Amino acid sequence: MSFLLFAQAVSFGSLVFCVLTMKSLHYYLLGTGSWFFAFGIQSVVFAWLVTIVLHETPKMVGLAQMALLIPATLLMLIGGSLADQYGGRRIVIIAQAAAALAPLYLVALVVLDSLDYQGVIIFAIFMGCAQAFVTPARDSLLNQVAGGQIQRRVLQTSMTQFGVQMLGFIAASFADRTGAALILMVQVASMLMGVYAFYRLDIPSPAPRARTQGILKEVTGSIVEGYKTVRASPNMRAVVIQNCAMGIFFMGSYIVTLPLLVRDVYQGASFELSWMNAANALGLVTTIMILLRFGDIHRQGRALILAHAGGSIALASAGLGFGFTSVVACVFAWGICGGVAMTMARTIVQEQAPEGQRGRMMAFHSFSFMGSGPIGALFCGFLVEQVGPKSALMVASSLMFAVMFALRYFSSLWRLDSREHRQL
Repeated sequence: MSFLLFAQAVSFGSLVFCVLTMKSLHYYLLGTGSWFFAFGIQSVVFAWLVTIVLHETPKMVGLAQMALLIPATLLMLIGGSLADQYGGRRIVIIAQAAAALAPLYLVALVVLDSLDYQGVIIFAIFMGCAQAFVTPARDSLLNQVAGGQIQRRVLQTSMTQFGVQMLGFIAASFADRTGAALILMVQVASMLMGVYAFYRLDIPSPAPRARTQGILKEVTGSIVEGYKTVRASPNMRAVVIQNCAMGIFFMGSYIVTLPLLVRDVYQGASFELSWMNAANALGLVTTIMILLRFGDIHRQGRALILAHAGGSIALASAGLGFGFTSVVACVFAWGICGGVAMTMARTIVQEQAPEGQRGRMMAFHSFSFMGSGPIGALFCGFLVEQVGPKSALMVASSLMFAVMFALRYFSSLWRLDSREHRQL
């Protein structure tokens, strides 16, 4: 517990440091943190409502999580294109303000005692649509406040993200006692705080360009251009492949299999869900603290592959059935590996994305992960129904390990050295 509080203090210490040294970075981190505090609440409350309150079957839990993620598949690339054309700041303000309406809808259902599966699905689709625009727009702004220190700023952003996300998990752990409505109102307040932070962000918007064709053709052409850029880069192409695998095998396990493991094997509720999620975030924060202390990783692709391989072993171990405490420990170890993998993947794309296409490159980065999440949610839901949650974790982890083995020998990631890229 004391280490958890220490990690949170460090994340806020990083934020305070940025307040004193770089105002734009401060507002960026505040806006990012507001979203992920709200996301931490949502991760627990949404899973709790579907699995515990409504007590849906594994298949229906998977479908609900798929409804939350599938808009990313349809809209994420459009969101990235709009961020490049109209400015990430403008898009993130509009999208995050709209996202605050979704928890208000759930609050109304809870207060009126009308909560049902259909209402949860409507919430999921609306929130997923908003996230598809928030994520690439927000990520495209990082390079403008980085001051040339991309990997360090990615680490600081990740520290803030996962530090405040842990606070969101802890806040959501009280849902059993306070009810969902109060916790959801905290989520709304957090999102609105982020809207204010991005409004205060001092970043110039791109100059309006003369239109030579309709907006639909312009957006389509922009997405096609971004796709060609990703396809032409061996490193970004490999990152997209590992993101897809991570979305299917790791995200599916995180949002479907682990909540069902807590409910069906360990008879847990919102408290157990929250602390399992907090253990994962704490592992991520621990890794980021170490990376911030010891400096940049130059062999980013190699670190990415090894981290995912280690994460596969840690997640498979959670299915061995040694008790809930061992599950939390394994999820913590999984988070440690994830801290390396996620920051390295994001850094590779940020560093190699061409100027003027960063919104689209970050959209492809998020799209490959979030867009494959619905497949992972459905896959893991059916997998749990067939073999149970413990075996499902082992199957998904084995498949992820196989993908990393293939990338080790059939991609350029293992040979990637960021120092050579900077010299070019």
